[in-house]
Amino acid sequence: MKSLESREDIEVLVNSFYDKVVQDETIGFFFKDVMNVDFKKHLPKMYSFWETILFGQMSYKGNPMAIHFPINQLEAMKKKHFEKWLELWKQTIEENFTGENASMAITKSENIANLMAYKMEMARKL
Repeated sequence: MKSLESREDIEVLVNSFYDKVVQDETIGFFFKDVMNVDFKKHLPKMYSFWETILFGQMSYKGNPMAIHFPINQLEAMKKKHFEKWLELWKQTIEENFTGENASMAITKSENIANLMAYKMEMARKL
């Protein structure tokens, strides 16, 4: 197994992850049915997001939290959805990578999933 150390590695990780996501019964419908995601546009954004998070490259420009609020209004994004997202992300990392950056990708994703689940729930209560 190799270290997670380049944008190319992030591309492998993100592509492998979304291959799982779109097939998943718990969260795949958000991407296929609710948002009909154009992956040709979405994946490069995710490469840049994780490159910024893991390597400090500052290649991502945007507000991921703000992007998810309209989705949450169309279809409630619940804690179970973020738990599944996290499970698939961790599984994909563990299948492909090892080392400090792989561990950091897991820790950062846990923080992201917990924060987003909380914010989406709070937004539904407003």
